[in-house]
Amino acid sequence: MSFDALSPELVIAVVGTGAMGRGIAQVAAQAGITVLLHDTRRDGAEEARAAITDELNFLAAKGKLEWSVATTAASNLVAVARLQDVAPAHVVIEAIVENRDAKQALFKELEQVVSESCILATNTSSLSVTEIAAKCARPARVAGLHFFNPVPRMKLVEVVAGVATRAAVCDSLVALVNRMGHAPVRAQDTPGFVVNHAGRGLGTEALRLVAEGVAPFHEIDAILREQAGFRLGPFELFDLVGLDVSAPVMESIYRQYYEEPRFRPTPLLTQRLRAGLLGKKSGEGFYRYVDGHAVKPLPLRPPDDRPASVWVSSAQPGLGRSARALLSGLGAEIETAARPSEDALCFVTPLGEDVSTCCADEGLDPTRTVALDMLFANAQRRALMLSPFTSKASRDAAHGLLASGGQVSIVQDSVGLIAQRVVATIINIACDMAQQQVATPGDIDSAVTLGLGYPSGPLSWGNQLSPKVVLQILVNMQQLTGDPRYRPSPWLRRRAQLGVSLLAQNVNGTAPMT
Repeated sequence: MSFDALSPELVIAVVGTGAMGRGIAQVAAQAGITVLLHDTRRDGAEEARAAITDELNFLAAKGKLEWSVATTAASNLVAVARLQDVAPAHVVIEAIVENRDAKQALFKELEQVVSESCILATNTSSLSVTEIAAKCARPARVAGLHFFNPVPRMKLVEVVAGVATRAAVCDSLVALVNRMGHAPVRAQDTPGFVVNHAGRGLGTEALRLVAEGVAPFHEIDAILREQAGFRLGPFELFDLVGLDVSAPVMESIYRQYYEEPRFRPTPLLTQRLRAGLLGKKSGEGFYRYVDGHAVKPLPLRPPDDRPASVWVSSAQPGLGRSARALLSGLGAEIETAARPSEDALCFVTPLGEDVSTCCADEGLDPTRTVALDMLFANAQRRALMLSPFTSKASRDAAHGLLASGGQVSIVQDSVGLIAQRVVATIINIACDMAQQQVATPGDIDSAVTLGLGYPSGPLSWGNQLSPKVVLQILVNMQQLTGDPRYRPSPWLRRRAQLGVSLLAQNVNGTAPMT
């Protein structure tokens, strides 16, 4: 149940010639592989062959592909009308409807057609590879081969081993993906595989922040883009993907993990979906769209107010020093006494805590205390968090001061502010994936950067921020909220305690996946 991925005689079949099947066929043909195209729809395979050929010619005309490569690739595409005609294939990749019964039925048919050594690969994004394979006579040759759309541009491919899948099958598929010029990551057959599993933290935590009234969705998007470095905020991403896609996936992952608190959704997404607000495709989701562009509120004009003096807490010494340097650079008069004067505007720099807790712990006046997130010290945007009782005068003075150095978002009291709360959640989920052996730490990071476009792999990000800092954020959030969604992963806790990289695997071997 293996093949030589580098053989010039290699033949693969792609069954299902929609957008995904066509993309897979294109990259395979460009890699010099003979591709048999089959579709149950009459003339579907021939239409796909013609469409892929047109795309190859378009790329060559634009100078993005050599004409000789385009011509050779087009000649590698063969449309076949009958399923029996895929018999010569060394591997069959199905890209049909995302339905378990349909995929099982197809694989049972294929087993009557292909050789005993042929590998059967499913491009499922959300179904269990193990369950699909269970109806096969030879489940050991069935694996997941999850490409991402659009296939030619999205280089990540998840190679998924079901419970019965032989190791040699995944080894061959990894080699095939490499020949196609894509980047394989190995994953165990768990809900969401790697990307959809690792991606739970961003959206679910952002929805929780809105549900708690911490900030409106557009401010959360701005903070996570301009403070944490995401290319798109979570609500921009919801609208782009479509709420009709995101909501079922979020619900499915939560249910498949037996209501794991880390993946707990809020009703907000489903409510908008029921209202027909699907996102950009329907003209409105979280944002309203005019001519394809999101309509966003104009930023508030910052006040001209400035504080007479500021005092910065030393409860977090490093963050406090960064805050003093920032505020001093903006022209603030910094008080250096151990306690603030009666007129000082007080700044705290929490890690996982809220302003109220900082005020209570340090005996500060909540009417003139605000929090500043200094975990992302060089951010383009500052998140200014108020206590429930911060006075208007204190708020305006803090806003006016910070706005002289860039954009400011004003948010309500919350554990972990916004960026550190979301990023710590993402890192924690990735750590638990490593703990559960869903994938290796390196593959988790590669999958997230290639598949989700995050500014860093989550485990590398945790190393940059310091595992001890991430652990402290999570411990404080869990303690203050009592919510198990923030409980730290053992992978994170042990490495933080020992001062070891989050990418470090156990050196004494690991237990086999069951």
